[in-house]
Amino acid sequence: MELKWSTCIRAGATVVLVYLSIHYWDFCTKLLGTAIGAAFPLFLGCIMAYVVNILMSFFEGHFFKKNKNPGIEKIRRPLCMTLSYVAIAFFAVFIVRMIVPELVNCVRILIEQLPKAMESSLIWLEDNFEISGLFAGENNLLKGDSLDIKESLLKAFNFLFTGVGGAMGAAFGIVTSMFSKAVTILISFIFSIYILAGKEKLGGQIRILFKTYLPKRFVEKLFYVLRVMNDSFHNYIVGQCTEAVILGALCAGGMLILQLPYAAMIGCLVGFVALIPVAGAYIGAIVGAFMIFTISPVQAVIFIVYLAVLQQLEGNLIYPRVVGSSVGLPGIWVLAAVTVGGGVLGISGMLIGVPIAATVYRLVQRDVRTRKKA
Repeated sequence: MELKWSTCIRAGATVVLVYLSIHYWDFCTKLLGTAIGAAFPLFLGCIMAYVVNILMSFFEGHFFKKNKNPGIEKIRRPLCMTLSYVAIAFFAVFIVRMIVPELVNCVRILIEQLPKAMESSLIWLEDNFEISGLFAGENNLLKGDSLDIKESLLKAFNFLFTGVGGAMGAAFGIVTSMFSKAVTILISFIFSIYILAGKEKLGGQIRILFKTYLPKRFVEKLFYVLRVMNDSFHNYIVGQCTEAVILGALCAGGMLILQLPYAAMIGCLVGFVALIPVAGAYIGAIVGAFMIFTISPVQAVIFIVYLAVLQQLEGNLIYPRVVGSSVGLPGIWVLAAVTVGGGVLGISGMLIGVPIAATVYRLVQRDVRTRKKA
């Protein structure tokens, strides 16, 4: 085998880079973290563009699809893009307006009822266990005259000024954080618009770039993996949204039949959190039961039983037909993907764990079939 200078140079450069990365590991991790933080708005813009593109492609496929008028062709993309963003914004505002005010109202009711409940509990404990004697020592301590007024005033002034300074610092930090997040979202939004406006041209440029500087066989495998990943994510998002709408409608309809309170609001909540696989059902059950509990504990128990039955029907009948067939991932691997993804990245890991696992599953399945045939 003939040894070329280019091979030696590549091997030497690789060894040097590996050595520098190990020797200056802390510096490299800080540099990588800084680069990721600086590029985070662009990553978020790509995610926005991918999600909005699903809805935009649907609108483009149904908005004057067969019309070849140049004027229609020119306005189709901007109009469909605007409709997509408006639809997503309307859905987010609708969910927030439906859930947050009622949730705050339930917390307020619970706080108002808490003193009465505690008073009733203390009266019951006093009648049955005579607990007042347990606090006799503490009450005697409060009756002494050993209280230093000067020291108390100094502590009060120190607490006041320290508390004001801490509150001002916390308020400034909150305002700064909110402004930074608003700027990040704005930049991501603008970047997503640029991506969607010229997605065909951008995709063609990336293909040309890869084919020019990378081996042909590697590019073919890379594009195949990207197609499978795109198909898994697309089917997963569409299937999850469809299944969430069906589940939310069934939940609200059943609650109306059972005459449970907050039917429409809890139906929207259950449908929204159903976008999170496995864990979403428990989140919806806990929040919904808490809200109904502020009105009637018995109705809260009825809601939990009804939602448990509905989850079984949804998991065995609706989910396999709507999502399972499109993603093509067995239930045990769905649970494993959600568990690992949630442990690594939290809620975002739960959302992306299933489509990533479905991509790996399909790639391994195809490779096994190919090897068996060979």
